[in-house]
Amino acid sequence: MNIVDWAIRIIGQMGGPGVALLLFLECVFPPIPSEVILPLAGVTAGQGTNNYWIILAWTIVGSLVGAWLLYGLGVALGGERVRWLCEKLPLLEVEDYDKSVDWFARHGRSGIFFGRMVPGIRSLISIPAGVYKMPIWQFTLLTAAGSAIWNTIFVSFGYFLGENWHVIEPYTNWISNIVYVIILGLLAWFVVSRVLRNRRRARDAA
Repeated sequence: MNIVDWAIRIIGQMGGPGVALLLFLECVFPPIPSEVILPLAGVTAGQGTNNYWIILAWTIVGSLVGAWLLYGLGVALGGERVRWLCEKLPLLEVEDYDKSVDWFARHGRSGIFFGRMVPGIRSLISIPAGVYKMPIWQFTLLTAAGSAIWNTIFVSFGYFLGENWHVIEPYTNWISNIVYVIILGLLAWFVVSRVLRNRRRARDAA
């Protein structure tokens, strides 16, 4: 069963709460892409199985709960612990952490809002918000607003596709495979680039 079939089964069995669950998992486990889940949720509304506005509301709920979890993780760890982890973990760098501190100080609010619409950043942006203790009401408002825009675009696409879902259904395996390849490629690039950089710095220090 590929990721599309799995998402369809969850949505079919649980409806709106299933959509929220998938969006929550997408926040804490990015390889589950919202770009696939949201249109599928819209399709169920377009076919009359679910109500469009209720489904959209559930997508925002799922995005918020996932963001709150990562925000809480940032609060629990705190800046010093995150910096310590960057010093100890081989693929992380203290300078990257320090740059994120500076970036968040200058662009924190806009980063939370627009970051919800950027794949790859959408989930992780919640952690520095917690680390730097952005007011929870402000974090919630910005996250909900950014998520509402992003979710509406993709849910609406699936909604208007509706009964024509069968047109793209033959390509779902292909879409899933492309998503997996991109994720694995980005992960490999990150690991290799960090290992090479660490080796280069060790060689220069010697």
